Amino acid sequence: MTEQYRSSTGIRGRLARRIGGAGLAAVAVAGLGLAGAGAAEAASSSATPTCTASGLDASFGKRLAGGMNHQGVVLKVKNTSGHTCYLRGYPGLGLENDQHRTLASSTHWGNTWYAKDPGKKTLALKNGQSAEAVVSWTHANTGTSDAKHASYLQVTPPASTEHKTLKFPNWVDNGRLAVTAFAPSVPLNG
Repeated sequence: MTEQYRSSTGIRGRLARRIGGAGLAAVAVAGLGLAGAGAAEAASSSATPTCTASGLDASFGKRLAGGMNHQGVVLKVKNTSGHTCYLRGYPGLGLENDQHRTLASSTHWGNTWYAKDPGKKTLALKNGQSAEAVVSWTHANTGTSDAKHASYLQVTPPASTEHKTLKFPNWVDNGRLAVTAFAPSVPLNG
């Protein structure tokens, strides 16, 4: 139990003693009304499904190069599901070798070498609309200890368990990738 949790419990107890039984009942009924409103909002938003890997086409856009062994690419996803779907947050990324075996990797969500993170926002992608994220990594080429020689990049949409696989013949230092959140467009630095 955290201190914050204990403190809020103590406040609720003092509040209940001050309000009394009838006042507490009124607060509880009001709380149930708010919970009902939240459930209605959730039900209406459930009419538009979350974007899934099977309903998205993934591709690379602009390739990004820079000094100090930095490299990157604009990752694009296009809704091909035939209906509007929601996309919110960051793509999951993973590396595969030329035999499609998963390589050890990690992904940082936030700012990249090439772009500031636009932040996590819910995008309603109509059929045919696209969103993008910026992926970056460092590379010191072959022979660098812990460098991963990838052949493919796994791209998992937010809230999905399936992924798309794109050709990605790159060296990635320590298997470390960085990616921004999805947005209609991610402005590049400089």
